Amino acid sequence: MVKYTLAQSPEVILEVSGKDSAKAREKAMDQLMELMDDGSLATDLEEGFSPQQLIEVKDLPAGDRTDDDGITQAVQVLSNLATLKLKVQESRAEALAVRAAVDILFTDKLVSEEEIADLKEGFKVLKTFAQANLRYQEARAKAEQARAVLDRALKSPEN
Repeated sequence: MVKYTLAQSPEVILEVSGKDSAKAREKAMDQLMELMDDGSLATDLEEGFSPQQLIEVKDLPAGDRTDDDGITQAVQVLSNLATLKLKVQESRAEALAVRAAVDILFTDKLVSEEEIADLKEGFKVLKTFAQANLRYQEARAKAEQARAVLDRALKSPEN
């Protein structure tokens, strides 16, 4: 079995049978496309993505694991938090504008087809923002522990 992840979403692990090869990477890309199609992948790959950009995840033998694993994991958690924070910040204003526009549905005012179409498009933005915001809040709780791990690792021996 070989495992791959994405730089944009290190928490996503794609597992395929076999060794690291072009064929295995294509299978991982198929899994990635499925995740994107069903909406379970939060990462937006607007610039495109190729199998060569997949990052192979290697498991270390149990005897080789050290505090480095905890530090690496802590950095990944913090990196994920940073990515989610940016996504939330970038989409917040647009999502709040869409949310304000939703109120028009609850009035007796006439609404044009264009306004309804714009609202329906905006629902996608609202959904994306809400999901990213929830993931950010969950990641923030995990990141507190990650920050503590890094603080311990960075603490000088004299203290």
